[in-house]
Amino acid sequence: MKKILITAIALLTTLTCSMADIQAPPGSTYTSTRKLGRAISNILYGVTEIPEQIVRKNKQYGSKAGWTYGAVDGTRRAFSRIGYGFYELFTFRCPTYHGTFKPPYEKCGTDANIHMNVHDGLSEFPPQLGAESYYHSRSQQY
Repeated sequence: MKKILITAIALLTTLTCSMADIQAPPGSTYTSTRKLGRAISNILYGVTEIPEQIVRKNKQYGSKAGWTYGAVDGTRRAFSRIGYGFYELFTFRCPTYHGTFKPPYEKCGTDANIHMNVHDGLSEFPPQLGAESYYHSRSQQY
């Protein structure tokens, strides 16, 4: 009886482990089509960095800094985005960044790379202009 119980537990464990869900590796969401989409969006919408940075610097430092520092920083970031867009457009079929299709820009200091932090406002794709609402409210119609 003891052998049957041990065999049943071993069989059940083997079946449970073999049916486990194996998760995809972290880089599997970055494909060549995503790289192509990122390239096209950076080329077409990279210039949206200029008004985006004007608004961000205006909120952070005031209106004079927004129109001077924000415009200069936005122009720098727009050229960086457009440059990376053309780079990724010509190399979208090749895994160029550490053998993956991930974006080639990282967190950086003062060089021409694109900043990837929450406070500065850039991510993988260009910013969207217009009013952004994260909260939904219910409205009642009579």
